[in-house]
Amino acid sequence: MLKWLFTIVVVAIIIGVFTPWMRNNAQKQPAARRVPGDITVERNGKRFLFPIGSTILLSILASLIFWLLR
Repeated sequence: MLKWLFTIVVVAIIIGVFTPWMRNNAQKQPAARRVPGDITVERNGKRFLFPIGSTILLSILASLIFWLLR
């Protein structure tokens, strides 16, 4: 149980540290935050982003991390 709590805290810290950097980078290079497989639909001046590729990539990464911690 302590190992899981430690892992969650470390991941939260890493996300907290990199969030401002990722926002600034995304504003400078909007295409840099997308992965092939993400779908963008623009209609009537509104943009909708469906991050299917990013979701699959993060799922694989999370599965790998949990497998290594097992």
